[in-house]
Amino acid sequence: MKKMKCDCGHMNPDGTILCEACGKPIEGNQHIEGNDEKSLLNMRYDGTARRSQTYNKSIVDKIWSFFSSVKVGVWLIFIALVSSAIGSIFPQEIYIPADAPNRAPEFFYEDRYGILGLIYYQLGFHHLYSSWWYMILIGLIGVSLVIASLDRFVPLFKALRHQKAKRHESFLSRQRLYSKSDNVSTEDLKTLKENLKKQRYKVRDEDGYVLAEKGRFSRWGPYVNHIGLIIILIAAILRSTPFFYTNEYVWVREGEQLVIPGTDGEYYIENRDFILETYDENDERFRDAISLEGADVPSNYQTDVTIYKAEDNPLPGAEAELNQIAEGSIRMNHPVKFDGYSVYQSGYQANEFEKMSFKIHKNDDPEEEALDTFTINLTDPESDYQLENGFRVELRNYYPDYYLQDDGTPASETNYPRNPAFVMFVYPPDSDTPEISFLGIGKNIDASGENQYNVGITDFEMRDASGLTVRKDYSLPFFGLGAAIFMIGVIQGMYWQHRRIWVNPKDGGLLLAAHTNKNWYGVKKDIEKVISGTTIKNVADQQEIND
Repeated sequence: MKKMKCDCGHMNPDGTILCEACGKPIEGNQHIEGNDEKSLLNMRYDGTARRSQTYNKSIVDKIWSFFSSVKVGVWLIFIALVSSAIGSIFPQEIYIPADAPNRAPEFFYEDRYGILGLIYYQLGFHHLYSSWWYMILIGLIGVSLVIASLDRFVPLFKALRHQKAKRHESFLSRQRLYSKSDNVSTEDLKTLKENLKKQRYKVRDEDGYVLAEKGRFSRWGPYVNHIGLIIILIAAILRSTPFFYTNEYVWVREGEQLVIPGTDGEYYIENRDFILETYDENDERFRDAISLEGADVPSNYQTDVTIYKAEDNPLPGAEAELNQIAEGSIRMNHPVKFDGYSVYQSGYQANEFEKMSFKIHKNDDPEEEALDTFTINLTDPESDYQLENGFRVELRNYYPDYYLQDDGTPASETNYPRNPAFVMFVYPPDSDTPEISFLGIGKNIDASGENQYNVGITDFEMRDASGLTVRKDYSLPFFGLGAAIFMIGVIQGMYWQHRRIWVNPKDGGLLLAAHTNKNWYGVKKDIEKVISGTTIKNVADQQEIND
């Protein structure tokens, strides 16, 4: 490393503005607020050499210099904030409602939000917070924080740790607060040091040269802020991993037991019962609100569940042995918790069809006597039903939530059996020619108009379905820790100041100078107190004089 020699003989690193030993501005590398010798010194980072402003030859130097720039860091944060704002305009992919038509993202955003939704999807904002470029952006902000902190903290720490009480006259005379006193007695100097200690200054006397200092720890406030922000950024990156964060939505019907999504088949949930309670329409407190709604208003909806954990390492193909580990009632804002997971009540679907029973009878039979019967499980229908009396029914098309599209073709709005409709091929006994029927609630259409047999609904079973959110978040403690450290840095830098007072003897008198990173009025009041009772002159604010 290239060294720069000061007049005092000290060898300073290349890029040093103020000599590390005596504080004298180094010729040709002063970076002061003016060109004449009366200009005030720029005391930022105590004039130490910073790598980003010294070396710019290798690719490493250029990268270091780029990321150490505060402007680069601000721009990166600005881009992240704008991106996050855009990502919150429409719901993220994981929050697309489970019962939404065309739930696939490539169709959902355009159908729901038009051309803006299509652009939103094509630009990749539908999974913004887990996208590779957003993670890289967060990583670059972290890199910028680390490099900018190291570029400033390390040289500043060394400079403050090894600062000397004896300073060059030009260093003292070009401080903002400065005075020169003649004929100062030893008693006055002793009184000055005692008063400095009373003001809680840490006083260092080096052969009559005095450095009084307090509040140095406040200088590290911004770097503590950076540590907190870095922890928050790390937490944001960890949140994109399944181990640290899971957020899944699942529909569980009454009596149903299924694997909890996001748990790799380790946990199962059983919906024992769903309870829906509504406000009493005769209650005066709720009558007006219920009349505005035009329907019953839920006062509580809850799901009574049992949580099971599968045994470790079951044999391939074998059903896992389940052990009950928790049970409880899930209500709004009252989740069931187990092994780091929380299950929240997020929605419900009342009176959803579970099974439908049908009969086959002759069209010309006024009694509609059943020739054969069969039942369809609407959540898991079979494609073919071989009946006892020789009939065979082939379920050619099934529309769980039937509606008619604009072009007249049938479709299903969701995958949940709320308005089921069927296209059935009915094969009479000893016949290979089917009769085609379109059957739904309130619909029984003979496709050919020549069917001999009719299919009708005889009975149905209904059940309720609970919409549950399964969430695990191990990143929250990291966010909390980062936020707490950040606030400590804010308080540290906001409510304390780093104050320094130099007292150097000269020709029977003394030079008095002071510097602080903020609150100049406060340090001036301190000086007034410490020179009280002495003949030492009070400091003048040279910036005000120059202005």
